[in-house]
Amino acid sequence: MSFGICHLSVIPVRKEPSDKSEMTTQLLFGETVAISESYQGWLKIRIITDNYEGWIDSKQILKIESDTFNEIEKSDKQLSLDLVQVAHMNRQKVIPLLMGSTLPGLKDKVFQIVNDEYHYDGMLSDRNGSREKIVEYALMYLNAPYLWGGKTPFGIDCSGLVQMVYKLSGIPLLRDAAEQVEQGETLSFISDALPADLLFFDNEDGDIIHTGILLPDNKVIHASGKVRIDKIDHQGIFNEEQKKYTHHLRLIKRII
Repeated sequence: MSFGICHLSVIPVRKEPSDKSEMTTQLLFGETVAISESYQGWLKIRIITDNYEGWIDSKQILKIESDTFNEIEKSDKQLSLDLVQVAHMNRQKVIPLLMGSTLPGLKDKVFQIVNDEYHYDGMLSDRNGSREKIVEYALMYLNAPYLWGGKTPFGIDCSGLVQMVYKLSGIPLLRDAAEQVEQGETLSFISDALPADLLFFDNEDGDIIHTGILLPDNKVIHASGKVRIDKIDHQGIFNEEQKKYTHHLRLIKRII
């Protein structure tokens, strides 16, 4: 087993070892991976934070020794909160960082990865996991375009939105909606739910296909075409623009 760390702004993770294969998720700067397989310039990886597996281009990851990996995993991992900010690498290169990037061992605005020193002077997230912060962070993604497998303000899917908002709040969640629905405590009625609780929606076959975050005043923020706010009730999401229900509510889960 070998290890790596994302030292670029964002890396696509694909279903199969090919640039033509669908992107199933993304790595953001500072996220670590375990490498299990190599195939024609591609690496099969497992993302440490959520155990999600996929393939990445071997040219896009920085391989690290197990000692370095363990040191990074033990470090305090701050998270960037600016929509886009830069880190100055070795006082020469500039690396753009997107919201939710991981800054391992940040101290006095400086952190180090292997032999490279980074200087970061941007905002950091509050990882205390309050409902107020979860709602605040969710609204920061408002109007981000929908992107299957995306995790950034420049393209994000429904479960990516939920995962990233909770990540910024210091709460780890799994990657896909069908996995996230297994986490937390189930609530029986939407009238019992509080802002920041998670809502899950199914299709005609009963499969969980969508998720969102409850907001105050019976509204939900979710990624559908873009990150948007719609009305929610016991039946599901009502889109006022389309004048119809677009998603059928299946389950309500409380994480905090």
